[in-house]
Amino acid sequence: MPFPNAQALPFRVFDRETGDADENLLKEAGFDVETRNITAWETAAVRTQKNALAKGMIDFDDVRWIVSQRLGDSNFRDRVGKALAARFCEVIVDEAQDCNPADLDIVAWLRTAGIAIKVICDPHQSIYQFRGGVTDELMKFAKTFPNDQQLSMTGNFRSSPAICSAVVALKPPGGAATIDKPLGQHKHDLTPVHILSYPGTKVTAAIGAAYQKIAERYKIPLDAAPVIASTRPSGSHAIGQPTVSRTKEMTLLLAEAAMQYHFAFASGNRKEALVNLHRTILYVQDRIPSLGSYHAHVAETSLDDGRWRPAVIAIANDLGVRDGETADDWLARARSILSPGLVGTRKIGQRLRRHNDLGSVLSRPPLQSSPARTIHSVKGMEFPAVCVVMTTQTSGGILDFLEGSPAVKWEEDARKIYVAASRAERLLVVAIPHSRVVRLKALLEKHGCSVEVTELARDA
Repeated sequence: MPFPNAQALPFRVFDRETGDADENLLKEAGFDVETRNITAWETAAVRTQKNALAKGMIDFDDVRWIVSQRLGDSNFRDRVGKALAARFCEVIVDEAQDCNPADLDIVAWLRTAGIAIKVICDPHQSIYQFRGGVTDELMKFAKTFPNDQQLSMTGNFRSSPAICSAVVALKPPGGAATIDKPLGQHKHDLTPVHILSYPGTKVTAAIGAAYQKIAERYKIPLDAAPVIASTRPSGSHAIGQPTVSRTKEMTLLLAEAAMQYHFAFASGNRKEALVNLHRTILYVQDRIPSLGSYHAHVAETSLDDGRWRPAVIAIANDLGVRDGETADDWLARARSILSPGLVGTRKIGQRLRRHNDLGSVLSRPPLQSSPARTIHSVKGMEFPAVCVVMTTQTSGGILDFLEGSPAVKWEEDARKIYVAASRAERLLVVAIPHSRVVRLKALLEKHGCSVEVTELARDA
């Protein structure tokens, strides 16, 4: 960090051109807008943006902004439009629900230039509100096409009848199409949708254990049967994988990253886990000032070809928990392993300090487990089986919205559940707090879905 008590903020909080911070996004990021002055961060954001552009480092938001600026010149816009129309007779925009409003503006411009445009999308799968999703804009954009060019797709080549019914039930209300007809290889599969009713208010490993038994009953390999949740901690809790709450303690960050890597051999996500461990090691060794500066460091040091992997894999293997080892023993080894690569003035003992919670973070991975994935990470994918985890904090509001109550604030969360459930081919399992089971079951059965409920014991 550049100074004591500094707080890292995501770049999306700031306007790319002016550096001005969005107050609502600041609050979401946990920044105290009432007592802290954001000016220093805004200045840093402008400086970071200028430095990145000077080095030719741009992201999608930069591309959109640059294109918008160029198309603001009517002369340039007309000339380029004619040139593209002369070269391309048709443009197909797939997965258009992942567009931003600026993307739709570009698509509309191409159409105005005389190019035939085909837009393929499921507006209900728009789950990128945090980066400017286009659910409402997409609906309005569709109405700019003649009625005979607005075609609905109602066939489902992925899922079984029960899952198709569940997908319709979980689709946010107001959609034009209410049919999801099974047409693929599982169209005659009679597997019901399973609901796991868990007690209490917290997601527990009992969910993963019960899901494992169901998947094994249908002879579905666990590595092809992920547990999917809106957040990584919820998914991890469901398979018994330890997580760390938001913390600045490098010892806990390193331990969690190491355990994620070793869990990945049983539950998948190995590449992601290795990248996270590499990032954490660089942070502990003071080679990067924050976890958020990882990708810039990799690019600047020309390590984006993956040459760092063998060394980090060796460190990862050394950071595994050994038989009979205490948390203090592991910490001593971790300090010894990372100390040779340390830069800066602080000693390794100052960066990796003893912490009372270390023992709870260090745990051995299960021999077999379903991978824990976030909903955003599986979008566009499909699996023989999925277990969708709904939490106490959000399930009530989601059901309110799906039942037709005026609960617009839950619309995005409802779309996430719809996306997660629609990944399943043959087996769909939904884990939900006991107090919400009756409502979910009624919603699914209302749409003709066959359902089987399993009650999980409190002490499971």
